[in-house]
Amino acid sequence: MVHFTLFSHKGGPNPWRPVIALKELNLSYETVFYEFSKNEQKNEQHLAYNPNGRVPTLVDHQNNDYAIWESDAILAYLTDRYDKERKISLPHDHPDYHHLLQYLFFQSSGQGVIWGQASWFNFYHPEPVASAVTRYRNEIKRVLGVLETILQDKDYLVAGKYTIADASFVNWNALVPYIFGPGKHEFKEELPQLDFEKEFPKTYAWHQRLVERPAVAATLKEREQAIQQL
Repeated sequence: MVHFTLFSHKGGPNPWRPVIALKELNLSYETVFYEFSKNEQKNEQHLAYNPNGRVPTLVDHQNNDYAIWESDAILAYLTDRYDKERKISLPHDHPDYHHLLQYLFFQSSGQGVIWGQASWFNFYHPEPVASAVTRYRNEIKRVLGVLETILQDKDYLVAGKYTIADASFVNWNALVPYIFGPGKHEFKEELPQLDFEKEFPKTYAWHQRLVERPAVAATLKEREQAIQQL
């Protein structure tokens, strides 16, 4: 029996973040992809698991079909329950444990929301709104600047090791070139641009370390293959 069912979307970055942890911990899972254009994520079965009707949602069949949603909460659940050797997490009594949680919250509020809004106004908003594109691109650069400061003298965010704190940032950072690329609209205004490697070298190097991990590389490849099937 498959251990987990993951309700997901082929293109969205957030549903692929739990996949990294599942692969790192060698946990078996089955993915159910929803088509947002058909509003499939709002079906009755999924809403019973996740009243928010968004993805990802993870169902643990070896824990009485325990359902959990919000990708950073899923990362915490998977490692708290199944990472007994603390390969990609920290014990709760570790002095940096709450710093790990801090970075998960920072990812949710500082990266996920902002990168998502930047993507929306660049690719999906029906009217061109240069001020919104400018705002969210500048906020991306601000958040990358925060990470740059944090990573000045260390390779990973907490405890001198790779953890879910680091993994949580991978999928959205992988989309930075795409988010700053050509979008749906043409603008007369000059929009903020970004040279990730040049402007934020420590953060860029950290990201490269992360994407070279086998589980991360396999996740990104699996996502790319899924997108090609759209």
